[in-house]
Amino acid sequence: MKRFALSKRERQKKLIEKIDEYPFVTDEELSEIFSVSVPTVRLDRLELGIPELRERLKQVAQQNYNKVKTLRSKEIIGDLIEIVLNERGISLFETDDSMVFEKTRVVRGHYIYSLAESLAIAIIDTQVALVGVANIKYVSPVYAGNKLLAKAEVRKIRGKSFIVWVKIYEKQREVFRGKFILVSLEQTQDK
Repeated sequence: MKRFALSKRERQKKLIEKIDEYPFVTDEELSEIFSVSVPTVRLDRLELGIPELRERLKQVAQQNYNKVKTLRSKEIIGDLIEIVLNERGISLFETDDSMVFEKTRVVRGHYIYSLAESLAIAIIDTQVALVGVANIKYVSPVYAGNKLLAKAEVRKIRGKSFIVWVKIYEKQREVFRGKFILVSLEQTQDK
């Protein structure tokens, strides 16, 4: 079945709708959706005043950093794209050449752990939280240039203890998972 090309006005209208629906869609993905070149998508975005993906991420992350009580924004690894305190959070992190072992090109584990740990701590609704126990598993290697999506979920709250599960994905492939038991250093009520 042959697709009919949209007029520029129709395409731009649909582009706005698509970005509103999926704010983290890439220019490459949009070019495939609308069967146009990546430069065409970029020109459409510029005409419409829609920032590039990286800028959209920064704007969303900045709004979410303001919700975090436990850490300062510079202490959070990755871009915090969603946070609901004591429930869940999502962070994006792009790896680069400075993070890898030279011989294997595999990203060093402490970068991946730091992404998980900082997200787990960030979603706790307290002023100070520390990791009491971490049970982690590196499932699959990560290489320079991989974009990681970390998802954290508070599974249980008991007094000053929080059980948080974090899973990290590269595309749809799980690369890391961890169960963190966090401890608040301030008085809390059982929830």
